[in-house]
Amino acid sequence: MSIETIDVHAHAIVPEVEAAVAGQPGLDAYRALDRVRNGAESQAVSRDMVARRAAQLTDLDRRLTDMDRAGIDVQVVSPSPSQYHYWADRTLAEIVTASANRGIAALVAEEPSRLVGLGLVALQHPEDMVRALNDAVVTCGLAGVEISSFAPGVELSDVRLEPFWARAAELGAVVFLHPFGCSLDERLDRFYLSNTVGQPVENAVALSHIIFAGVLDRHPTLKLIAAHGGGYLPTYVGRSDHAWAVRPEARRCVDRPSSYLPRVTFDSLVHGPAALRTLIDAVGPDSVVLGSDYPFDMGTVDPVAEVRAAALSERTTLSVLGDNAARLGLSPISRGADS
Repeated sequence: MSIETIDVHAHAIVPEVEAAVAGQPGLDAYRALDRVRNGAESQAVSRDMVARRAAQLTDLDRRLTDMDRAGIDVQVVSPSPSQYHYWADRTLAEIVTASANRGIAALVAEEPSRLVGLGLVALQHPEDMVRALNDAVVTCGLAGVEISSFAPGVELSDVRLEPFWARAAELGAVVFLHPFGCSLDERLDRFYLSNTVGQPVENAVALSHIIFAGVLDRHPTLKLIAAHGGGYLPTYVGRSDHAWAVRPEARRCVDRPSSYLPRVTFDSLVHGPAALRTLIDAVGPDSVVLGSDYPFDMGTVDPVAEVRAAALSERTTLSVLGDNAARLGLSPISRGADS
C-alpha cells in the first residue's frame, strides 16, 4: 500500500535569528549557562557536528536529496532548538519569533508539496505567546509552533499559558514539545548526559506539568506532539498513576495520568525496535508519528527502516509512517499545497 511518509521532527537554522541575537546583552550569560549544562567537551563536539551539517540545516537542495534517500515524502521543519533564545527580553524576543516564523515560512514556500513548517513563540514571555502563535499560523501559514520544556520562571503548568493553549486548540495548531537544555545543569556536564539523560527527563517533566495541571482536561482538542518518544514518562507512567491515587496534591487532573497519553502524540525517535514497541504499547498505535531529528547526530538517517525494524503490524506501521501525522494536519495535501 502506498502512503505519504511524514517526518514530523526535522530542523533548520534561520540565519535571521542568529543575526538578531548577535552581540545582544544576555547572550554571553546564556552561553555561559550552556557551558555549565553541557560541559566543555560536549560543547566542542557539538560545534564541530553542527558545522559539518551546515548545508543540511540551510540548503534546500541538500535537504530534499536527504529526504529522497531516506524515503521521506514530507518533512515538518522547525527551527533548531538552539534558536529559542529564551533569555531575550520582550523586544528582542518578538524579533526572534517573527524572524523564525518568516524564515521557516520562506523555506516551506520553496517546496510546499514536501515541506510543512512550525514556528516559534517566546515561552519566557507568556503574555506575548498568543500574538506569536497568531503570527506563525495565521500570518505566516505555518502548522503550529515549537516550544521547549520550560523557560526561566515558566513551567508548562503555568496559568499564564492558558490563553496560549486555548488559542492553539482553537486554531488546530500543532504544539511541538522539544526540550533544549536541562534544569539538572552541571550534574549532566560530562559523557553527553545533558542530552542522553537530560532530554528524556525534560520531556517527562514537561508532559507531567501539562497532564497534572489539567491542561488536557481544559483543552481536549489540543494537538500536542512530544519529541524523543516523550522521554521517560510513557514507560514509567504507572508511578504517576499511583501518585494520582494516593496524593491529593497530585490529583489536579480529572483522570489517571496514563489515560492522557493517547491524547498526546509522540515521535518514534526512541532508538531501538523494542523501545518503539514499548512506546506504542503504552500510548496506542494512533499516537506515534515518524521522527528523525534531522540532521543532528542524536537523530537517525533512516527513520523509516527503524520503524519497520520494530516488526509492527502493517496497519500500525502505516499509521506511524504517515497516517497519524496526516490526521494532525501535517500533510501538504490536507493543508492545500500544490502537488
